[in-house]
Amino acid sequence: MAKAIGDVVIDIDRCKGCELCIEACPEETLGLAEIINKKGYRYAITINGTCTGCVNCAIVCPEGIISVYRKILK
Repeated sequence: MAKAIGDVVIDIDRCKGCELCIEACPEETLGLAEIINKKGYRYAITINGTCTGCVNCAIVCPEGIISVYRKILK
């Protein structure tokens, strides 16, 4: 059976750390950085490699700053 893996790309300079993407992620792939971005917010980051490419995080992001790339492994 083929397995899907995803790669989440977040524009950290525009992220406001609302945590909606973190809550929407069924794989618990995302978390908040310990440091702040240029706007003074803790921003979302990938904390592990469990992303399946479901794009829930990108769908709920109010800023539209998350892109998800999916690969299917055979």
